Amino acid sequence: MIDWLTDHLWVGWIGVAVVLAVAEMLSLDLVLLMIAIGALVAAVAAALGAPLWLTILVFAIVTISFLAVVRPPVVARLHAGPTLTTGHGNLVGRTAVVTEPVGEFDGRVRLSSEIWSARTEDPQPIDVGTEVTVVRIDGATAVITAQEA
Repeated sequence: MIDWLTDHLWVGWIGVAVVLAVAEMLSLDLVLLMIAIGALVAAVAAALGAPLWLTILVFAIVTISFLAVVRPPVVARLHAGPTLTTGHGNLVGRTAVVTEPVGEFDGRVRLSSEIWSARTEDPQPIDVGTEVTVVRIDGATAVITAQEA
């Protein structure tokens, strides 16, 4: 068995690459995929007749190169994109309607079909029925500003 594996070293490298590629499907971190690519390149070197020490060297160089050069931009590209705002952050920028006069310290607005406690960002009070914009959420209070006409 050992003699056969030494004569067919490329098969061992292919086996390592397949196991790593399958394990990558479970982790989805792209580290094991880069190592699997290194094993595939080592398999090609072994198939071309390279000795064991050279295939290990090729494996190490290719793996380290892929981990350092290829993986970071691929991961950045996969993780790039719009972020989903959830919770209270989703309310910032929305329009609300004043249900009780809002001043610097208290008041009420209807925001997303719910009644919220509110306060103004500036000292000007805002009357009932006025449409306002939510600037930020401070705890359970919507900080608002009057909309520009």
